Amino acid sequence: MIKKYSIKELLNNGNFFLEKKVLVEGWIRFFRNSIFIALNDGSTIKNIQIVLSKNIDKKLIKKITIGTSIKVIGILKKSIGKKQSIEIKSLYISIYGKVDQKNFQKSILQPKKHSLEKLRQQAHLRFRTSIFSSIIRIRHHIAFSIHKYFHEHGFFYINTPIITTLNAEGAGNMFQVTTMDLKNIPCIKKGDIIDYKKDFFKCKTYLSVSGQLEAETASLSLGKVYTFGPAFRAENSNTSRHLSEFWMIEPEIAFYHLEENMNLAEDFLKFIIRYIIENCVEDLSFLKENIKKWNQEDNFSILDKLELILKFPFKRISYTEAIKILEKNKKFFNPVIWGMDLQSEHEQYLVNDHFQHPVIVFDYPAGIKAFYMRINNDGKTVRAMDILFPKIGEIIGGSQREERYDLLLKRMKDTKIDDKKLWWYLDTRRFGTVPHSGFGLGFDRLVQFITGMKNIRDVIPFPRTPNNAEF
Repeated sequence: MIKKYSIKELLNNGNFFLEKKVLVEGWIRFFRNSIFIALNDGSTIKNIQIVLSKNIDKKLIKKITIGTSIKVIGILKKSIGKKQSIEIKSLYISIYGKVDQKNFQKSILQPKKHSLEKLRQQAHLRFRTSIFSSIIRIRHHIAFSIHKYFHEHGFFYINTPIITTLNAEGAGNMFQVTTMDLKNIPCIKKGDIIDYKKDFFKCKTYLSVSGQLEAETASLSLGKVYTFGPAFRAENSNTSRHLSEFWMIEPEIAFYHLEENMNLAEDFLKFIIRYIIENCVEDLSFLKENIKKWNQEDNFSILDKLELILKFPFKRISYTEAIKILEKNKKFFNPVIWGMDLQSEHEQYLVNDHFQHPVIVFDYPAGIKAFYMRINNDGKTVRAMDILFPKIGEIIGGSQREERYDLLLKRMKDTKIDDKKLWWYLDTRRFGTVPHSGFGLGFDRLVQFITGMKNIRDVIPFPRTPNNAEF
């Protein structure tokens, strides 16, 4: 029986397979001179060249087009061509699936440049393109490195609920979950209160914006935990940095103070970047060479940008220090006032212009941060921290959590959080409370940073944004 190999296996171990009979399968990327096929199976950015036999059936050649899926049995040979080191001299070819030529001209499978917007319109086919398949392979390796890091550092992976009754952030619109036909409930027209006891969960429920609060409860028993799952926000935002459905990584650690939390976040990000540099050379090199033609960032090297993250310790400054720097050094469209939430232009100035490498801003005003963050002794700021990256701004947001029952309850009341719904969260402060910390990393935003793509919709398989849930 002839053994089947991936194209990546053959290209990486070509000398071992020379003069051996091999079986490969994939999709045709190019077909030239009725002799040479460039075949790709998704395992690598590179194609393998198939040299057709002179005795091949002419009827079969007529069926071979770009996009056709085939099975090839042949002998692996050294290539005399300059573009590849090895090739397969075919002995047998069979076709799995032909391409509909009537619709081919309208598809993104055509071997020419297509806009990223057009690729999104055919999201079911864009996996076949070199740029998107490259991004998806990098996305996989980033996800793997995240699990690897936490596993090696003694964290336990937990799954927090997607359906919830609360808003962990205390702000922003949420998607409602219901089995009720809201359009046909008479009380809506009259303006009366809807009786959600008749709904599936007997209460009003939503898609979760974060698994943090549930993860905290687990950390207060298991010590170190993390979540890696989807989150949802019903914000009517069409920016290049926002999605309605996205993925979040949220570690929570018992007995951790803010400084330890910042240390963990920095080490975590550097581990991921280092892993990607070491394991995604081919795809990173492809993006480096081709990204400009996709109208992405100009005059930069992806690898240089990633190396910069590893080169220096992240600069740590308090929010108050950041405000002083911003007040002195530049005029902004959004005025700089202590107590305001930093805007993108402020973050980018600190990272790109002032420090020229990643920055951690900590001790934010309590008024712009969530209720669960620990109040500092000054009574005005909380033990919060944000990590700012070049080009992309905030990539991690976290804090030391408020472990003191009385202060947490007061903060909830001050910010109009329903403590009755969060009785279980308060309970964790009644039964053996400890200092603890955590943070959230937007996975898609990290992929966006590493790949250098300008629009976050181009780094997730099927983006969910306002007016877009087709695929």
